[in-house]
Amino acid sequence: MIQLVGPLPNSASLLTCSCGSLLSRCSPLLKMLWSKAFCRCPVLVLSLWFCVEAVPIAVDKTKVETPEQELEAPQSVDTGLHYDRYLREVIDFLEKDQHFREKLHNTDMEDIKQGKLAKELDFVGHHVRTKLDELKRQEVNRLRTLIKAKQDVEGGHEMNHKALLMQFEYMNHMNPHTFEVEDLDKLIKSATSDLENYDKDRHEEFKRYEMMKEHKRKEHLKNLDEEQRKDEEQHYEELRKKHANHPKINHPGSQDQLKEVWKESDGLDPNDFDPKTFFKLHDNNGDGYIDQQELEALFTKELEKMYSPNLEEDDMTEMEEERLRMREHVMNEVDTNKDRLVSLDEFLISTNKKEFQEPDSWETLEQAPAYTDEEMKLFEEQLAQEESNLKQKNVELQKQKEELERQQEQLDAQKAELQQAVEQMQIIKFEKANAAVEVKDGGATVAVPPGGQSLPVLPGDSQPLPPSHHQDLPAHS
Repeated sequence: MIQLVGPLPNSASLLTCSCGSLLSRCSPLLKMLWSKAFCRCPVLVLSLWFCVEAVPIAVDKTKVETPEQELEAPQSVDTGLHYDRYLREVIDFLEKDQHFREKLHNTDMEDIKQGKLAKELDFVGHHVRTKLDELKRQEVNRLRTLIKAKQDVEGGHEMNHKALLMQFEYMNHMNPHTFEVEDLDKLIKSATSDLENYDKDRHEEFKRYEMMKEHKRKEHLKNLDEEQRKDEEQHYEELRKKHANHPKINHPGSQDQLKEVWKESDGLDPNDFDPKTFFKLHDNNGDGYIDQQELEALFTKELEKMYSPNLEEDDMTEMEEERLRMREHVMNEVDTNKDRLVSLDEFLISTNKKEFQEPDSWETLEQAPAYTDEEMKLFEEQLAQEESNLKQKNVELQKQKEELERQQEQLDAQKAELQQAVEQMQIIKFEKANAAVEVKDGGATVAVPPGGQSLPVLPGDSQPLPPSHHQDLPAHS
């Protein structure tokens, strides 16, 4: 199967983007989609194209009330999907059609799931349909270009372009010229599925990262002598102990953890901690929700206890995984309606639970390894198999190289023989063309015709006598 994109690096912006910001800053169409339940409908993707901000840094605040400000127009954000541009351009033009906007406002979630919203495409304006047709043709051409590029890289082997295009499930490839209802339905469903699997895929990528790191460490040890190996193992254990030697980590979302943020980041007295005030302080955009990005900002102090980019024992990739684990945990505990936003009511209810007052200790990554011994064993077996396949492939390529070199030698020899034969033919041709040369025979000049006998020529005469006159010539004394 052709793979034109690899794992999605830097895709953390995908689902850690400010969902609350989206609600307050996106177009009216997307606000309505969001309010119709983020996680249960296949229009999740329609909520993720607009302005992503860096994780906000907590600052001292003494005022809860924030004056209303006119927000700038949202900017598009890359979802991380390889068809991101196509996706955003399609939605952008659909939003410009008044009929489509009105139908969406009156469409419930079941109808959207069943594809009834996509059928409304038949009623959008002609200029919108024309633009969608153009966008689809551009996207098909882009995919064909990518396939052609892959074909060139792989040695120009023939490919079934139609079959390869079929693997891109976000459009109907049977009709590459016009954007139809099926195209919109496929686009929404594909993007929804790809984005909803983000957290799961990210955990799997981190697991593989950790196993590869351990594998490389073991392979490095194999290349050391006994004394060096002992020193390296001792150094490794020292680093592990140094990393584990950090202050107590508060349970994410607990009263102790939030009070620490209240004191260290907000500069307020822990004894005056008030959940409602805390919520308003950290609802950075004032939309009435703490979104995933605003939530992750609350864990910065806890993460700084365990990780520093300047220390050898700390892995910043692990820090981001820890941040993700904390965010997922709090969302699972507090976000009761599963819309990936924490409302004020949800937050206040969570602060009345026993778990908020008396939480269990938080199990960090060093206490909860990303993989099991069985998974590590299977991973190493897969690596060994991959290495064996690569070696076998290398042997085959070496044989092919030797065979090509042998064939080249034969061709060179044949070329030399052919060149020699051509030169010989040229020599013979030259000799035949210059066979009639002038020679002197005593006092007479004769011409020697090709394969013929020398003809005598009288002195002063430039023309040879015919053969019939040859015998009548008097002898010279």
